[in-house]
Amino acid sequence: MLEAHLRQRINEKKRRLDQLRPLPQGVLQRLQEQLIVEWTYHSNAIEGNTLTLRETLLILQTGLTIGGKTLREHFEVINHRDAIAFVETLVAQAEVVTPFQVRQIHALVLKGIDDENAGHYRQLPVQIAGAAHRPPEAWEVPGLMTAWGDWLAGDASHLHPVEQAALAHHQLAALHPFIDGNGRTARLVMNLLLLKDGFPPTVIRKENRRQYYRVLAQADGGNTTPFVNFVGRAVDRSLTLYLEAATPQPMAPAETDQWLPLRTLAAETPYSQEYLSLLVRSGRLEAIKRGRNWYTTRRAVADYQRSIRI
Repeated sequence: MLEAHLRQRINEKKRRLDQLRPLPQGVLQRLQEQLIVEWTYHSNAIEGNTLTLRETLLILQTGLTIGGKTLREHFEVINHRDAIAFVETLVAQAEVVTPFQVRQIHALVLKGIDDENAGHYRQLPVQIAGAAHRPPEAWEVPGLMTAWGDWLAGDASHLHPVEQAALAHHQLAALHPFIDGNGRTARLVMNLLLLKDGFPPTVIRKENRRQYYRVLAQADGGNTTPFVNFVGRAVDRSLTLYLEAATPQPMAPAETDQWLPLRTLAAETPYSQEYLSLLVRSGRLEAIKRGRNWYTTRRAVADYQRSIRI
């Protein structure tokens, strides 16, 4: 399912990250603080929370109440932080992720928002707004969640960790086992699985929301490859972030490894900036995003050129 070039890039970055472990405590703390804020902001924003990244940071750091924002939106920030903390405690446990743990995570997601349904499977039918997929009936959910847990402990254990995490996420989203909070819970479970396999947490960004829902819909229709690779590209970006933060840099990187804006590389390659951007979005060209702009390296462009000549 993972495209070969993306699988190879992820595996190589994971190998390099493992060689750097244990990461310096200061580096690890800074990364965790950054990712908690970004993970919380983007996961909530995908579901309609209107708090900005800066406001999310203020709530997490100071507990301030932001004027003009609902109490629910504030709860969503605090709850997501608490759910991340719980996920981190589960990572240290050797057990396979279970439906019971999914319900525990969901209970934290909806704490103080909908205590009656927090941590409980839905008792009512649901329809996902704007989606053709119809989730199973409420009475089917317990049995299907048990089957999901059996799959995770059985057939899924033989998959690449990124494929396993992505498919587990999709199946939870498709089952829609809860009356609310399914998306946040599915993304938390996805990261729980990735963390258990030694990967950094992965953030699905708000600006990718339309693509995220599109590839989820394709997975609902039976084609899971686009969704798996969408998640794979997010994992690739997280690995790059961790490697950049944790790799000692006693000297400036070689010119081939310097991160440059796409427009700069377009001026010295046969490709337009638009084409390079397309390669980035499709995962065929390694890149990172800084602010609103994508950056890549001369080495990454050369690797792409070699790949199309093979």
